[in-house]
Amino acid sequence: MSKVKTLDTLFHDTLKDIYFAEKKILVALPKMAKAAQSDELRAAFEKHEAETEGQVERLEQVFAAIDAKPQGKTCDAIMGIIEEGKEIMEKYEGSPALDAGLLAAAQAVEHYEISRYGTLAAWAEKLGMTDAAKLLKQTLAEEEKTDKTLTGLAETAINEMAEAAE
Repeated sequence: MSKVKTLDTLFHDTLKDIYFAEKKILVALPKMAKAAQSDELRAAFEKHEAETEGQVERLEQVFAAIDAKPQGKTCDAIMGIIEEGKEIMEKYEGSPALDAGLLAAAQAVEHYEISRYGTLAAWAEKLGMTDAAKLLKQTLAEEEKTDKTLTGLAETAINEMAEAAE
């Protein structure tokens, strides 16, 4: 008979998922920054890379709070989103639409992270993990702010530049 799976087990599995994702994002962001044609988009990627380093540290604090070793488990979702970003960089290299594609890929990452952190924070609260919930909510707020920044870039500059070149 298999072991009963609890919310606590699901929380830990999902924590490993987002830890893996953040580590992969740290590898992808410098590549996206290098590929970006817009100085503003490049700066946004570089800023988020620094934030992501802090988010990984926060996740490690969450692992410590639940007395678990920080470790990741393969996150197929983030691997797919990152692969899509690579395809955009290859297919649209040198194109006026490159930055619009990079920005769209970055927002797909942000939306995934927002979903994960929101869920983890809610579960942490339900499980009485007050410290973990606080850390997760802090990261959630950063991810939401980054998403808003990217939306602003898209609406004020990046999409217009891509369209103007047509």
